[in-house]
Amino acid sequence: MTAREANASDRERRDLVTGQVMDESRLIRFVAAPDGGVAPDLGRELPGRGLWVAADRASIETAAKKGLFARAARAPLKAAPDLAATVENLLLKRCLDQLGLARREGVLISGFEKTAQAIRSGSAAWIIEASDGAADGRGKILGLARHAASLRNGDRVCGVFSAEDLSLALGLENVIHAVLLAGGRADRFTAEMARLAGFRPLRPQDWDQVRPSARVAEGSGTGFGDDPEGEP
Repeated sequence: MTAREANASDRERRDLVTGQVMDESRLIRFVAAPDGGVAPDLGRELPGRGLWVAADRASIETAAKKGLFARAARAPLKAAPDLAATVENLLLKRCLDQLGLARREGVLISGFEKTAQAIRSGSAAWIIEASDGAADGRGKILGLARHAASLRNGDRVCGVFSAEDLSLALGLENVIHAVLLAGGRADRFTAEMARLAGFRPLRPQDWDQVRPSARVAEGSGTGFGDDPEGEP
């Protein structure tokens, strides 16, 4: 993350769709591309006048359909019809990149037992669960998360990525459960996830339902010896 990105919450810009002034961290920056298109600049580094839009799918689609980029730039810009999807994919990559950096820095740990221990200790800032992991193991982890103040009582759970996505990003095999520890890297991941939330849910809705197996984990602390995924 660049110094400009780190200071995004200290600066305000005007959303060209609503005219509302808000922190840069809640916006996506765009610039005029050399070919007359509109280029997303999620790192806020590209040269040229910034065109700022709220970080959600509806706002970007509105800006593209109504020609608001061209109006703001006072130039004949044409936004691609799939611009919002492009931004979403870039945000997904940025989130995975943050997790990869966290693992190399030693602030991301994986595995069922280690994840459970980190939640219990209060050191976990985010739980990262593979979207296609087994429901039983996930239910036990989420049961613990609901009582963790560091996780905002289960709010900071990421279920966006598949096991394959996570394994590739972290350079490990069969990643199902992981925890991002509190600190600067977790803060940067939070900022990226906040923008991604404008494009897709951060976890499936049915994950918020406590399963019977999860209640075992919430009680005496038993039920953590059966990690079917075999993850390190």
